Amino acid sequence: MTEIQLAGSGGWVNADLTDEQITKSKLVPNIDKHFLASLEKLDTTKIKKHFCKQCDSEFEGPTKIQIEESPNEVVADGLTLIERGQYTVTNVIQLLVNIVFFKKVNNQK
Repeated sequence: MTEIQLAGSGGWVNADLTDEQITKSKLVPNIDKHFLASLEKLDTTKIKKHFCKQCDSEFEGPTKIQIEESPNEVVADGLTLIERGQYTVTNVIQLLVNIVFFKKVNNQK
């Protein structure tokens, strides 16, 4: 596990990631920036601290993960929407990043 800073629209989190998660978090391979929204929902025990741009404050420990819905809805051929929610700052009601989790379905016959 490697601790990496992951950017969100309202701040960032530092989290311990596997090599596979680190690769997935880089949207542009030749730029050294990692993004929270490009990953599956993180285990909150892996989040070490987070920063809120709105209140310009850093917080120890994990963010809150607020799940708004779990529709289990097919949104495209072979793709199911599992959850929609947000990572939010622990001590204030401020959004760090919106999250949407999908599951790929293999439609082999």
